[in-house]
Amino acid sequence: MGKNLTSRSEDYSKWYNELVVKSDLAENSGVRGCMVIKPYGFAIWEKMQAQLDKMFKETGHENAYFPLFIPKSYLSKEASHVEGFAKECAVVTHYRLKNAEDGSGIVVDEDAKLEEELIVRPTSETIIWDTYRKWVQSYRDLPIMINQWANVVRWEMRTRLFLRTAEFLWQEGHTAHATRQEALEEAEQMMHVYADFVENYMGVPVIKGTKTESERFAGAEETYCIEALMQDGKALQAGTSHFLGQNFAKAFDVKFANREGKQEYVWATSWGVSTRLMGALVMTHSDDNGLVLPPKLAPIQVVIVPIYKGLDQLDSISEKVDSLVKELRSKGISVKYDKRDTHKPGFKFNEYELKGVPVRIAVGQRDLENGTYEVARRDTLQKESVNAEDVVSKIESLLQEIQENIYKKALDYRKDHMTVVDSYEEFKQVIEEKGGFVAAHWDGTMETEDKIKEETKATIRCIPFNTEKEEGKCMVTGKPSSQRVLFAKAY
Repeated sequence: MGKNLTSRSEDYSKWYNELVVKSDLAENSGVRGCMVIKPYGFAIWEKMQAQLDKMFKETGHENAYFPLFIPKSYLSKEASHVEGFAKECAVVTHYRLKNAEDGSGIVVDEDAKLEEELIVRPTSETIIWDTYRKWVQSYRDLPIMINQWANVVRWEMRTRLFLRTAEFLWQEGHTAHATRQEALEEAEQMMHVYADFVENYMGVPVIKGTKTESERFAGAEETYCIEALMQDGKALQAGTSHFLGQNFAKAFDVKFANREGKQEYVWATSWGVSTRLMGALVMTHSDDNGLVLPPKLAPIQVVIVPIYKGLDQLDSISEKVDSLVKELRSKGISVKYDKRDTHKPGFKFNEYELKGVPVRIAVGQRDLENGTYEVARRDTLQKESVNAEDVVSKIESLLQEIQENIYKKALDYRKDHMTVVDSYEEFKQVIEEKGGFVAAHWDGTMETEDKIKEETKATIRCIPFNTEKEEGKCMVTGKPSSQRVLFAKAY
């Protein structure tokens, strides 16, 4: 099974597209801009979903489900929100088809026009806040802590598997609170939950911060974000959490009686991550041989490949392997024993390397006689012979080691691609030649931000948290600046 992958150095974008398809994660569908997520890719998404869902519930959230269709009038109630999404909306105008009178096929029945057009959900704030109006009367009804797992449609013209598709899967949290402070704390908390997941499960280091006004979510007063760096030096927004203030409560008239009996508008948040995280996972860790998956999210953590001549040898190997498989599974490790007789061991080695399985065990007749297994790790491609009695503990420690190693490797790459600049000329040179995150002073104006974006294609990825205030001068205008912000070209 030849991989025939384009190398990252030759064409990173082509390498990514080929790898997603060849490793059986996803493929393009018959619907332009939409993808089919294949079983192997969906198994990774399911593990992501399960862990995130657990984290959401541990922070007091419950799952619900809201309609896919949103009346057009709902979107127009919050002006900045509709402006932010108007160009990406898919619109349903009719509810019936019919056979063409000339027999040419099926056509839209012009008599079945909807009284009001329906928007296919680009995000659910409007339909949810219309619902919350019925749920909230008193402070006793608050907070509302709801999450939904759903699909959304944003009509993208230029698409790329997982990173930007017209339809994608995600979760969206929507909460309602009695006070501004409570809502702010919720929005910030969810940013930290996302960062915890992305770093400790995906093995991807992130920088936490806030977005500038022009980069905020449409309708938000503050957007918190986590930003990751891919191997080509481009940033990727891995998750966002929004403090919505009272904008949606006012738009949909969601009020509550406080403890003194006075009517107040509630305070809101929304937050989400999507199948875009799958793209981040591929681009952060993988190499020219294929996927490199973090053990915590790999559908198959260990694959065992028998090397044999004749069914007698396979039977004796299988007898030994079956007890190993049971022991590993009893430790919560997912194992596949691949004894297909339709493919040679070399093909299987290649296949599981391409699919990023963290640990591969090979066992042949000689290994049986010596009481050993050949153990190979995907992240470094190193192999070693391990005594049979030690193999389970070795695999347990190896999975932990691989998880830590791929995180460290990504972190080292980010450190090497974090550049501090003071002049605009140096900034342009670094963005063009080196890439990565560039820390620079900015005067806080949208005009300067737009100028930098237009001239360099770099955007302000975030105003980072936990950085010391550092008085300086904007690299473009020379005006005062109180701290450096992070720029990068981005997906």
